Amino acid sequence: MVMKLNNHTENYENAKLNYAAVVKNEESTPEQIETAWTEMQDALVNSLTTQISNHVAANTVDQVVLSNRGVDVMTTEENKFFNAVVQSDGFTNDLILPETVTEKIYEDLKSEHPLLSVINFQNLGTITLTTITSEYEGAAVWGPIFGDIKGQLDAVFKQENLAQSKLTAFVVLPKDLSKFGPTWIKAYVQEQIKETYAVALESAVINGAGPTKYEPIGLIRDLAAAVDPTNGHAKKAVTNTLTLADDDTIIEEFAGIGELLSVKQNGKPLNVDGKVALIINPTDSWKLRKKFTTRNAQGAYITNVPFDFKIITSLFATAGEVIAFVTDRYDAYRGGGVEVKEYDQTLAIEDCNLHVAKTFAFGKPRDNKVAAIYTLQLGTTTTTTTV
Repeated sequence: MVMKLNNHTENYENAKLNYAAVVKNEESTPEQIETAWTEMQDALVNSLTTQISNHVAANTVDQVVLSNRGVDVMTTEENKFFNAVVQSDGFTNDLILPETVTEKIYEDLKSEHPLLSVINFQNLGTITLTTITSEYEGAAVWGPIFGDIKGQLDAVFKQENLAQSKLTAFVVLPKDLSKFGPTWIKAYVQEQIKETYAVALESAVINGAGPTKYEPIGLIRDLAAAVDPTNGHAKKAVTNTLTLADDDTIIEEFAGIGELLSVKQNGKPLNVDGKVALIINPTDSWKLRKKFTTRNAQGAYITNVPFDFKIITSLFATAGEVIAFVTDRYDAYRGGGVEVKEYDQTLAIEDCNLHVAKTFAFGKPRDNKVAAIYTLQLGTTTTTTTV
């Protein structure tokens, strides 16, 4: 059985907030970003160690209790794998995590992070990262019974060799692993990789500067602008301002978002009903939500966003901005499994063995009309009562 270790310390949450602030700052140097990342990783290690030590000390390895807490059962392969890790005091050889563990990492990653759950996230099962994409409404065509449709389909399906990026997470294991056992080591490793990947992927999906910086291409990036050889893809210009001043203005502004995103870069129309999401900083999200919250006749507070737009909060969204995008038109890919090996460079942590977990991933918008940036300028809010 494996215990979930996601009740993180305040120190880690603060370190993650600091890292998000540094990443969003276009003026941050690579050294500042690296320092913030390292501080966040150190805080994550301390958080996980604290949690696992508390659980073991409290003797919570009880089958009934664990089952009631939604714990998953270890497979034979997982049990054998993590027993070997415990007995050897870490990952002494280059090892690929069991596929079931990798899939659980990404399953939890998507379920716990709204942005990663709505984008088109695919496992290619290989590090080659060759993908075939298509625009849905063109994948079926009418024609003569004996006519040639190959040319028509060639224009719809696109094969692409993606510029893969390596995503690396540090795995820090206590040197006295034997007192924990395979159950807890699996939870420790799984949570550490999941949390690290989630932060890196969410940041990249929004702000990634592209292959020049060995990153995915984020939603805020301008695919039509020249690519800077040092800084990668430039940030898009702001499309418009959202004031949400009154009911009529809200409808007008949100309809404008839908209208803009309903046309692809090539000028062809697109059905985006139920597929538009608004990414917003956590603080700003409350300002936005209260605009759409009313009290009904029964006294219950109801939040309804016009046109079924989704509101997604992210630490990596810039305060005062809203990123509107079509959820199924950002493609993210991963491949090659998760390889863990011992890290023998200069970085060292007392009483711990340091390892790296790496995988390959990439992501990019389908075209330059997948997303648009809006400035948020909200005035005073008037809450109405529905009768």
